[in-house]
Amino acid sequence: MEGSGDEEPGADGPLQQLVKRQRKEKRELQAKIQGMKNTVPKNDKKRRKQLADEVAKLEAELEQKHKEELKQLKEASPEQNKVGALTLAEVIQLLCKQCSYFSTDSIADGVANLELEGVEQQIQHPRISKAQKRREKKAALEKEREERIAEAEIENLTGARHLESQKLASLLAARHLEIKQIPSDGHCMYRAIEDQLKDRQNSWTVATLRNQTAKYMQSHFDDFLPFLTNSSTGEMYSREEFEKYCDDIANTAAWGGQLELRALSHILQTPIEVVQMDSPPIIVGEEYSGKPVILVYMRHAYGLGEHYNSVKLLTDTATENGS
Repeated sequence: MEGSGDEEPGADGPLQQLVKRQRKEKRELQAKIQGMKNTVPKNDKKRRKQLADEVAKLEAELEQKHKEELKQLKEASPEQNKVGALTLAEVIQLLCKQCSYFSTDSIADGVANLELEGVEQQIQHPRISKAQKRREKKAALEKEREERIAEAEIENLTGARHLESQKLASLLAARHLEIKQIPSDGHCMYRAIEDQLKDRQNSWTVATLRNQTAKYMQSHFDDFLPFLTNSSTGEMYSREEFEKYCDDIANTAAWGGQLELRALSHILQTPIEVVQMDSPPIIVGEEYSGKPVILVYMRHAYGLGEHYNSVKLLTDTATENGS
């Protein structure tokens, strides 16, 4: 090997030795953490939470140990004190001069581990704006929400919602139909009917259906009032309570049920059939002829309880008819 007047590649200084050892300790810790993770079942949430705490503690302890070692080296070495006053670019140049046999990646790793106070003061971290903080918070909340949904879907594979969906799919398939999903936003019954009416060249919107339902019930007060009672007192609705009920139908996302279906069957002069899991279909407005509007009633949808969906031709059947 040719002489260069500098230290030989094998003769590391104190800083280089420390950086090498700390990098090795970090790799060993990561291997240890991976081994710990492999021993804990993914579905053991309690144990995985404990593991996360243990990992955080181990990483914090190693980071603190490395900081202390760097600090001690700085205080013990005049050359290290000199480094503390340099810019980051000068630190890199110094490492290159002292460790010219290092790879570029090794030098970058060494610089990344220099958490000396003097170097930290030279690096100006960009300030995060309030808007950026809000975006990051929103993104974190959305990620958390998606994780909760995914967990719920996994847990639900053997739950009531899954079983109900399977049973309804079987019932509908026998009629060459399948569920058409409707958003669960309080308007689901009206949206399902709106969807069914589109195939009949009826352009009534959810708002129209709600307004017409409220008007019909108000004009047929005696037909609907006996079926409405105050949940607190058990008494039949007063006229004022009934008017409030109808106003909510027209102007809010109040959930629709049997009474509203009865009103809509009269308004549309069409039977409305409700398919459900554990009992025969309910047909409202049997006195009317013609093709019924078909809804699917679900008791366990979306974890919110009751929900209405629409139906459509089964995909395979629709394809066959189109060919």
